[in-house]
Amino acid sequence: MTKIIGVHGIGHQFGGANSLREKWLPALKDGVTLAGHHLPEDVSFDCAFYGDLFRPTGKSAGSVHDVSDASEWEAQLLQMWWEEAARTYPNVRAPDEATKSWVMAGAHKALSALTNASYFSGILESLMFSDLRQVFRYFHDHVVRAKAQASIAKLITDDTRVIVAHSLGSVVAYEALCANPQWPVTHLITLGSPLGVRNLIFDALEPTPTEGKGHWPAGVECWTNISSGDDIVALTKALEPLFMPTIVDLSISNGAKAHDACRYLTTREVGHAIAAAF
Repeated sequence: MTKIIGVHGIGHQFGGANSLREKWLPALKDGVTLAGHHLPEDVSFDCAFYGDLFRPTGKSAGSVHDVSDASEWEAQLLQMWWEEAARTYPNVRAPDEATKSWVMAGAHKALSALTNASYFSGILESLMFSDLRQVFRYFHDHVVRAKAQASIAKLITDDTRVIVAHSLGSVVAYEALCANPQWPVTHLITLGSPLGVRNLIFDALEPTPTEGKGHWPAGVECWTNISSGDDIVALTKALEPLFMPTIVDLSISNGAKAHDACRYLTTREVGHAIAAAF
């Protein structure tokens, strides 16, 4: 039985693999159908889940983080999101030079500004920052990094051919594939990926990029990267210039929920990319 594995991004600390599969599988099937294909009957779909690594323990008081505790790394990423949001959404004001030079003020103002972007509308600033901190923890906590990648490893079988990874999940999947060249995965599909964010993410990847080029995950024959034009998380939309050999970069529109995983999965572009593996 051929297997597809889905890998989620940030903000899933209160979910689980089964509930995620219930959302992603119908969306994935819709994308394949829209593309004019159908999944063979012997194809299975499972979701790697690592959101529990970020689930708070004890009382709810510890469930959100205060932006006043933002590290310079987190403030810089917020700043980059803010600048991209200002370029993308007319109702988001661009940061001024004074804000850029003061890390804490910049972090607070960035969160406030981002709530005006349609994807983040209605999300509390504290919750938004809590989700962003998951990216920080992945790159700065080796235990979290290892366990996140292990969530994929435990699902890999001899029949696994496709990994579909969203947001931070694309980083987890990429690093896991690079670390395990013996895996039988031939097709990687990344959605709303931050892999191309220089300094903070791209340059912090394992293995470390060489002379400005990221390593190609051995065994992968086809890598399709899909981003919505308004997706500010996918700051660098085209990954092909950063990795060798060739990545197929595709641009789509997800409407107001530009970074939403299910909106990505229902596109014909994802459908074609999945069908190409069978």
